[in-house]
Amino acid sequence: MIRSEIQNVKLRFGIIGNAEGLNRAIDVAIQVAPTDLSVLITGESGVGKENFPQIIHQFSRRKHGQYIAVNCGAIPEGTIDSELFGHEKGAFTGAISDRNGYFAEANGGTIFLDEVGELPLSTQARLLRVLESGEFIKVGSSKVQKTDVRIVAATNVNLTDAIAEGRFREDLYYRLNTVPIKVPPLRERADDIALLFRKFASDFAEKYRMPAIQLTDDAKALLLAYPWPGNVRQLKNITEQISIIETNRDITPDILQNYLPARQESRMPMLFGSKSGGNKTFESEREILYQVLFDMRRDVTDLKKLVNTLMAERGGAVAPPVPTTTAVSYYQEPSRNLMPATQPVVPTINISAGKVHTADDDIQDTEEYVEEEAPLSLDEVEKEMIRKALERHHGKRKNAAKDLNISERTLYRKIKEYGLD
Repeated sequence: MIRSEIQNVKLRFGIIGNAEGLNRAIDVAIQVAPTDLSVLITGESGVGKENFPQIIHQFSRRKHGQYIAVNCGAIPEGTIDSELFGHEKGAFTGAISDRNGYFAEANGGTIFLDEVGELPLSTQARLLRVLESGEFIKVGSSKVQKTDVRIVAATNVNLTDAIAEGRFREDLYYRLNTVPIKVPPLRERADDIALLFRKFASDFAEKYRMPAIQLTDDAKALLLAYPWPGNVRQLKNITEQISIIETNRDITPDILQNYLPARQESRMPMLFGSKSGGNKTFESEREILYQVLFDMRRDVTDLKKLVNTLMAERGGAVAPPVPTTTAVSYYQEPSRNLMPATQPVVPTINISAGKVHTADDDIQDTEEYVEEEAPLSLDEVEKEMIRKALERHHGKRKNAAKDLNISERTLYRKIKEYGLD
């Protein structure tokens, strides 16, 4: 049975849903509120993480103090220290007077650091000092100041991965993560989806003074089957769009489908196929590299088969099967699990002076990426692909751009960026 206190919190803060994970998160927030422990709220973008620091603040002894919410990802790196800790007059260009930062203003209250995973490492060190001793120093000052602030942080970034990649301090993570609260994504709250839709539909009907939209049974099934990558925020936005645009208040699956973004199986349509027929669409310019490498591998395989066929017809010795060696893929980006971690490396075969031989120089670049220069970045490989395309077309940029499946304008910019003039 759900505690009445949790239900009261939902009514007070406008939280809708009865999922077990959601109730658990609210319960933890209520329990930790009277303490001064740091809290780290995790969850995907759009799940409603911003509600929980307010619950913690309102149920704490600091509820009469300042509550300041800071979006760390929206403040430029060059000014984040000044915003959080303040600055002295003349500390930098434009500092025409002394200024208190958020930690000074929130003294005695609560500060909510949203997207804390976006903080620069230098700022993380300053934040760690505040958590450990309550001390900070303004930018451009040498005077140590004290503050009594409860810190609640939130992030949709996997901080464990960020620590492994050197983007987040491990000691700061454990300081912030004294009490963790995980807000579940909407796809794990299936029973709440229809409830949220009805609430949003009712709110927008009142706001825009029109009848509330309703789902047919089939449309409701479609609503529940959708994975909602944008979570509650996405559901709310789509409900508002339908409420404003559609004149028919009974929403069928065909109508609803128009507002649900297509579910993309891959961010690299050129490698895994596309529903748009033969047209290739590049969601990232870097994908020209993946296209070139994929085509190269296919051409090498076709060439080997052709040479063996020709030699067999002429009665010559057939080139023995070339063993493939497995090596770490040089076209796998660390942050994407888009390609297998290993790929076979197949040597090319050339016909020269009436005999068949493997040309090591033809596959030197490929092998170097895999074996000798595994640390090469994608930028370096991309630069090499563009250079080779220009050589193949004798410097004619129009032809090279067509070969790489990019626009001339993009190629011009890449040439300038990589110094290939």
